[in-house]
Amino acid sequence: MFDLYVVTDRALSHGLSDAEVARLAYAGGADVVQLRMKAEDGKVMLEQAKIIKELADEYAKYFIINDRVDVAMLSDADGVHLGQSDIPVAEARRLLGDDKIIGVSVHNVGEAVTAMNDGADYLGVGSIFTTSTKLDAQQGLGLDAIYCIKQAVDLPIVAIGGINRGNITDVIRAGADSVAVASAVVGQPDIEKAAHELRDMILKARLRY
Repeated sequence: MFDLYVVTDRALSHGLSDAEVARLAYAGGADVVQLRMKAEDGKVMLEQAKIIKELADEYAKYFIINDRVDVAMLSDADGVHLGQSDIPVAEARRLLGDDKIIGVSVHNVGEAVTAMNDGADYLGVGSIFTTSTKLDAQQGLGLDAIYCIKQAVDLPIVAIGGINRGNITDVIRAGADSVAVASAVVGQPDIEKAAHELRDMILKARLRY
């Protein structure tokens, strides 16, 4: 479904807006950008979402909203990513329709199987390694989590959490279909270059493994 999946984070972006980050990430080869704005109100998030949607269409890439089904609907995003405490997949599907993408964060096989049965389109598995960008996530699940969940479900696996140039090949080798990053792209001095390099590493790792 995706190769490189970039998650925005204003705390890392050196003053750039989420839309500016998205533009650079798309230009660097990111297949999808997720707008994640936990601390902002809905008005600000919707403003950024509408701009990113235009960029996604321009680059022919995907655009996902974190948590907020209402913002996804109003911005005509390609889909939404839900956590374990967000509204159920079935309710999100009823609101968004069958043509939108719904991803779900999972931490173990049980959650993964439930999300699959509920109609999720992909699973965000993590945090694979310890990360400071998502403190509410279960930390350091390890590469075995990717392998075990991959064996239990028939859905694309997007690995997330502490992934960078030093470990991204191992993540693909463990069975991840896609890699989601925040600091490894958003926090870099050259976002476009960082995205390009990571996507290239993903593609090369697939050829090797």
